Amino acid sequence: MRNILAGLLIFVATIGHTASPSFTFPSIDGGDIDLSAWRGQPVLVVNTASRCGFTYQYDGLQALYDEYRDDGLIVLAVPSNDFRQELGTDADVKEFCEVNFGLDIPMTTITPVLGDAAHPFYQWLEDEAGFTPRWNFNKVLIAPDGSIAATFGSNVRPTSRPVTSAIKAHLK
Repeated sequence: MRNILAGLLIFVATIGHTASPSFTFPSIDGGDIDLSAWRGQPVLVVNTASRCGFTYQYDGLQALYDEYRDDGLIVLAVPSNDFRQELGTDADVKEFCEVNFGLDIPMTTITPVLGDAAHPFYQWLEDEAGFTPRWNFNKVLIAPDGSIAATFGSNVRPTSRPVTSAIKAHLK
């Protein structure tokens, strides 16, 4: 009950914000990930790190993707070393995630999420919603229209009721 209550307190609905501009991330698999290609679908963007105490949440992120991808959900992992808990190279991150978690969710290269060096998506998120990752595994749900639907802190598990309820509200 305490975890559910904490999740509800951490859950921040941000309805009324404008749609996101187009953002592109370098893909860990090569090429680019263009968020505008997923317009019309809900996208859960999560800043991640391989050495974090919340790394077990990769299992939940994959479970979400497996359960809802046929209904349109995209889960995007954004590895970051801003909290000094990511492996040294993109190749190390990719191998770690494949070997330990069997991930097939889209993943960016190691990307800054804080401060002046933050990726433009995270700068927009701070400007638009006042939301900045405070640690690894913060989650941002982008609605099908490109607006910020909800944000969740690190402690909120990907498969928790607040996250799944917000996602279900935006599925086809």
